[in-house]
Amino acid sequence: MDYLRSLGTVLVNKSGLNLPFSLGPTVSSLDGICTLYDGTKRDDGSPVSVFEYDFSQKKNLEPLAKNALRKLRTTRHPDVLKYIDAVESDSTIFIMTERVRPLQAVLDSWSLKGSKEREDWLLWGLHRVSVALAFLNDPCASTHGNVRTTSVFISPSGEWKLGGLEVLSNPSDDAAVLYNLGGLLPNAMTWAAPEVKKNGWSSLKQGDPSAADAYSLGLLINAVFNPTNHPPPTAHPPHPPPTAASRGEIPTAIFPLVKNLLNPSNKARWSPKRFLDAGMADSGFFSSNRLVQVCSALDNFTLGSESEKNALLRNLNESADSFPPEFAMHRILPSLLKALEFGGASAATMLPLVIKFGKNVSSDEYQNTLVAPLVKLFASPDRGTRMALLDQLPEYVEKLDKKTVDKIFPHLQTGFSDTVALIREATVKSVILLAPKFSDRVLNNDLLRHLAKMQTDPEASIRTNTCILIGRLGPTLGYNTKKKVLVPAFTRAIKDTFVHARVAGLMAFMATIDCFDAEDLATKVIPNLSSAMIDKEKLVRDQAFKAMDLFIKKLESHAATMPETAISDVNDKLAAITGAAPQDGTLANSAAGAAGALAGWAISSIGKRLAATDMQSAIGGATIDRPTSAPPPEDSRIGNLRPSPLLTSVSAANSTVTTPAVPGFSIKPASRGKGLQLGAHKSSSAVSAALIDQLTEEVAAENDNPWGGDDLMDVNADEDDWSAFEVAPVPVVQPKPTPAFLNGGSTLSSHQTKSPPMARSRSPLVATAVHSQTSSSADQWDSDAASPPTPSAPLTKEERAAEMARRKEERKQRIAMLKEQKKTAAKKS
Repeated sequence: MDYLRSLGTVLVNKSGLNLPFSLGPTVSSLDGICTLYDGTKRDDGSPVSVFEYDFSQKKNLEPLAKNALRKLRTTRHPDVLKYIDAVESDSTIFIMTERVRPLQAVLDSWSLKGSKEREDWLLWGLHRVSVALAFLNDPCASTHGNVRTTSVFISPSGEWKLGGLEVLSNPSDDAAVLYNLGGLLPNAMTWAAPEVKKNGWSSLKQGDPSAADAYSLGLLINAVFNPTNHPPPTAHPPHPPPTAASRGEIPTAIFPLVKNLLNPSNKARWSPKRFLDAGMADSGFFSSNRLVQVCSALDNFTLGSESEKNALLRNLNESADSFPPEFAMHRILPSLLKALEFGGASAATMLPLVIKFGKNVSSDEYQNTLVAPLVKLFASPDRGTRMALLDQLPEYVEKLDKKTVDKIFPHLQTGFSDTVALIREATVKSVILLAPKFSDRVLNNDLLRHLAKMQTDPEASIRTNTCILIGRLGPTLGYNTKKKVLVPAFTRAIKDTFVHARVAGLMAFMATIDCFDAEDLATKVIPNLSSAMIDKEKLVRDQAFKAMDLFIKKLESHAATMPETAISDVNDKLAAITGAAPQDGTLANSAAGAAGALAGWAISSIGKRLAATDMQSAIGGATIDRPTSAPPPEDSRIGNLRPSPLLTSVSAANSTVTTPAVPGFSIKPASRGKGLQLGAHKSSSAVSAALIDQLTEEVAAENDNPWGGDDLMDVNADEDDWSAFEVAPVPVVQPKPTPAFLNGGSTLSSHQTKSPPMARSRSPLVATAVHSQTSSSADQWDSDAASPPTPSAPLTKEERAAEMARRKEERKQRIAMLKEQKKTAAKKS
């Protein structure tokens, strides 16, 4: 029928398209029988080889092409070329197989390698061909009939595959082609056995199916070892026995058996099966070949005993570098991965070998060949496998991309909570290798939650390594994460009971110094670091001082770039007037100097600044509401640092001054160096200066003993309690002469009077003259002065509380009056 037939796939002819493969470059013409192409399978993109049999011009080759397709499709053996798919038309047949290369092309590249390495590889290949021929001759009872170099192909793993099944025939098969069409093969007589040359191809139908193939196998051995001396003299009639001179590079151990294969008598000739058995005997040339041994052990790995498995793994580890690269990558590596996935042996032993043999895998193939199986292994519940994966992570982490790491992390994070401390520690150590490939979410969220738990792990080494890990991850964290995580994490390490964990915390602070700004260093890092400077361990103390020096130097560098002051211009001027701020030359260089500076200028300057700042304008714009003939009241002020029971009252109406005295409080007498002229008015600036001087002297005096000379509470008195801190002491009025000047110019005698005690305000405002309630006439002042004072009886707690409340109320009234005067003065100015 003149139409296309598809085998396994609906396709069209060659000119028409939609083939199950894409044809690549031409590889070889294979003696003109067919053409070999590299191809790509369409459905999955895997590499394949395509054999094209075009018999449009050579119709006599059509039976050979169809026989090759039929036999290749039905013959399945590891050492026979693997069939995948085919397309058949009236003039062309396409056969798709596994990707292979012709033996002849590979032989040329192997000729440049060492003799021992080349000999091992050739013997291994001949072993695979012998196995295939033994299978075809004995179980299949067939004759290959085309054993030659162009019928042998090399797989990507370097294994030899037997192809060229164009004339493979069974004597009992009616469709056998060998016995009638064997002569159609190119150079058929060059590889033919002596009986064929003598009696033709039909004579093979009556003899042993293996006889012709055994002779061809002997010629193949000579061809691969002596490519320049082929065919040997024994291949020509009268077929003399091979001599020692004709051995060439054939190994000495194999040459006697080769002579048996080349025996001209088909009955005395060895079969491929007998040749194989001799080579596989103890100390035989096949059994002693290391490549043959490795392949045999890998094929039977799951069935072998523990001692056999360990022997194989040890052999692989010791001779890993001596294997051909393609053999290691495509033959050994897949077998190990399969055994590792299904638990064929200890993962701790096999995984290092898997990584070692995977080094030669190209980056394009690494993902499919090695990474994909490893990702599956991370999901294994077997602790030995997980531990081996973590131990070998440095060897393959560079091959992992971010997507692969995201797939691994869900399985990796289970190691943080594993009950085995060794796995927890290995998991922590592995993070630093994978961190550059973590996503931001994993790095700044999921991972840190696990690390926070690891800092409380019972194992000290895990806590230490966790701190080291956070220190190394610090620069890669997000800005907000750094602010929230680093200081608490390192502080926790500094407080750890394990000395090396504390050292790790200090070193982590130093390593991440660039992650902290100056404010964080001063307010968070250094305060948390300071406790380590008195640690019980010298190792910790030394490291703490080094860290502190580093941070202090950074703060000094930052401080050098800051302005000298951040105070506004108005405050700068006021500070210059009051002299509150110390100059550079007054900095303290010792503890004693610092204490003196605190007592000398710090507190007093505060008082000066507060008094001058709040009251300077009020004093400058208002006059004292009293006759200028009266001396300025020395203790009439607001803003003392402690309450004062002394109050100087000035009455503008009668020009009298009432000054009650309190025992235990020293009052300086008014200066009389200068006579005060009646009707004279002092300027507001003079009054301000006088009041400021007075305030300065009193604040300085109070700084000497701000709590007073008396005890706050008698601890032996039962009636005393903590309420003494809430009430003022009981004032006792003592008589004291006070000069008074009348408007008429005459001087009156001093009068003593009792004035109701008023609590002095603690406000920082400087007091002006205050109008107090006094006697309305001089007669009452005289009568009060004539009568001697009587001491007051002690007050009860309730009375003292009421007195204190009254004094507070009077203080508020005076402050309100002062504010009103400031407003009035401002309006006048």
